[in-house]
Order: sequence, then structure tokens, then C-alpha cells
Amino acid sequence: MHFVDPKNDVAFKKIFGDSGKTEILISFLNAVLELPSPIASLTLASPYQIPRIQDLKETSLDVKAVDENGREFIVEMQVEGNELFGKRALYYLAKSYVGQIRKAEDYAKLKPAYFVGILNFNMFDGDAYLSRHILINQESERQDLKDFEFNFIELKKYNKTEDELDNIVDKWIYFLKNAENLDVIPAKITETELLEAFDTANQMKWSKEELDVYDYWSGKEGDKLAQIETAEQKGIQKGIQKGIQKGREEERKDSDAKIKKIVTQSLAQGLDCNTIAAITGLSIAEIEQMKINNKLSEDNRK
Repeated sequence: MHFVDPKNDVAFKKIFGDSGKTEILISFLNAVLELPSPIASLTLASPYQIPRIQDLKETSLDVKAVDENGREFIVEMQVEGNELFGKRALYYLAKSYVGQIRKAEDYAKLKPAYFVGILNFNMFDGDAYLSRHILINQESERQDLKDFEFNFIELKKYNKTEDELDNIVDKWIYFLKNAENLDVIPAKITETELLEAFDTANQMKWSKEELDVYDYWSGKEGDKLAQIETAEQKGIQKGIQKGIQKGREEERKDSDAKIKKIVTQSLAQGLDCNTIAAITGLSIAEIEQMKINNKLSEDNRK
């Protein structure tokens, strides 16, 4: 068997965004989120958040779902690093939350909203590959405001081997990070929903048209990463050039200071300008100007 890369946008939506196989998404969310009550069923919503007011920004999400209790879930796959991704997550969840009601009197109808970001880059300090972000009362350290929750999976920090897959969370993350490099399903993975995810990711189950779109999107994502890498290399090269230039400037300043010191000492010893010029390589005019400057400095000190 050969599996597609779940990090690919097309593959991700096919695996987790299939309304006929919502058990896959339910298993993943129940594993990753510490919900007060597990999801029993859910409905996939449109990946587009349409603004109610003309000219407001429309957003497209990877996967959005609502469970039987009205709780909302947004799952985003982000391959390339983006310093604004945190703000984007806040925007997506806030917009989804606000979109639950149409008027202020309906506040009581608002349901919790959860964001899950799967990142193929490091976003936070520390070694934790799964982090949970909630609103905490700074004084009491209690979670008084409970409707917003952000969860991030940083795949670069996840390094567990197949032998270390001891829980459902690790198995899901292992699938997301490593599926494209596997030829068989790991023996430790026996959960029905995970086996279904592997089956969906099996390229033999994809039509030629689907694989063409998958390959096109893979190339597009590869181009983005190449552009980022090129930009980083240019930035590094530019930094090196700036460093060299700065070093040269400092070296020149240091050299100028040494020459100035030699000229000052030579003038104090009574050497004539022609002799000093021969020693330093400076012109007679430059030495005469330095002589005048030294005289002015002495007069100012007096």
C-alpha cells in the first residue's frame, strides 16, 4: 500500500471532511480535545464562513463541524509557517462563534467553539507537541470564561516511533505525520476509525482525477515552501552581506583611528608633514587638516 500525505490540503479534507465518514473526525476530536462530554455525532458545516454584511471578509476553513449539542469545531491544517497564524485562529473562532446568533438577545444560545490547528512547523516554545489554550482568570487561575478553546498540534516536535504508540492521541498524530512514508498500517493501530482513515488515505482507493488534483496541490504547496526557503536564504545572505559591510566599516573606523593617533603623535614629536605623509600614506592636505583639527580641539579644551 502507498498512502497519500494527510497534510496535503486535498487529502486532509477527503479524510476528515467526508460527510459519509464523520466517525473519523469524531474519533480524532474526541482523542485530541478534553471535552466535558465526548462527541456522539456531528454534522459537517460548509467550509466557508459567509459574512452577513456585504464587504466583510469571507474565510475558508479546512474542516468545520457542529455536534449534537451545538458545539462548533474548526480543524485547520497549516503546512508552511506563518507568524500571523495565531491571529488567524483567533479570527476564525471568533467569527464562527459570533455567527451562531443573529441578535444580542440570543446570547444564551451561544455554544462552545473549539479550534484545532495542525501545524507542520513550530509555533510555541517548549517541547510539547500538543498544547491547549484557554481563558484563565489571572487572579484565581480559574477558567471562568469557557466557550473558547484553542488546541495546537506541532508535528515537528512529535518524534515517537511505532513502538511508542500507547494511546489514541499519539496514534492520530503519528498517522498525520508519517502516513505518506508507510507501506503498511502499524500493527499497534487497531482502532476502527484510524483503520478507516488509513483506508481513505490509500492511493489505490483514489480515482485518477482525485490523484491529479492531489498532485497539483502537492506541487502548489511545494512551491510555497520553496519560496519560503528561498526567501529565508536570501534573508540569511542579506544578513551575511550586512555583517560583512558592518565589519568593513568598523575595520575602516578602527584603521582611521589608528592613523589619526599616529599623525597626532608625529605632529607632537615635531615631524614635518612630508615625513608623516610618507609614513601614513595620507596626502599633505589631509595631514594639514588634521593638524588644524587637533589645534581646535586643544583650544576648546582650554
